[in-house]
Amino acid sequence: MVTDPIADLLTRIRNAHMAGHDKLDVPSSKLKQAVVRILKEEGYIKNFKVVEAKGKHPVVRVYLKYDNHGKPVINGLARVSRPGRRVYCGKDNMPKVLNGLGISILTTNKGIMGNRKASALGIGGEILCNVW
Repeated sequence: MVTDPIADLLTRIRNAHMAGHDKLDVPSSKLKQAVVRILKEEGYIKNFKVVEAKGKHPVVRVYLKYDNHGKPVINGLARVSRPGRRVYCGKDNMPKVLNGLGISILTTNKGIMGNRKASALGIGGEILCNVW
């Protein structure tokens, strides 16, 4: 049993990039699907899909994205809010990752979204992770 599923997802993505894999599978959950959906919308991964095997727990298959020189598009992933220390931000103090070059993924009362969308809607929430 994994205590922190978001940290597990980020670690798997980081390890797959370091190993040069084209895709990876992670156990599926609504939270992980939402985080991966945001990564796709922001252009950090190629695609993802939920694969359901007969008699097994479904997995999220993430297709990783590399540039023309074979370098990963994702340069860094950092878990911000952890189970032992929750980090929140209001609509007025929305975090900027690398002066706007990266994104923060937040969980809000309107769902899970990136910091740009949350700022446009004028809402804050718990900062799950930063991606750059």
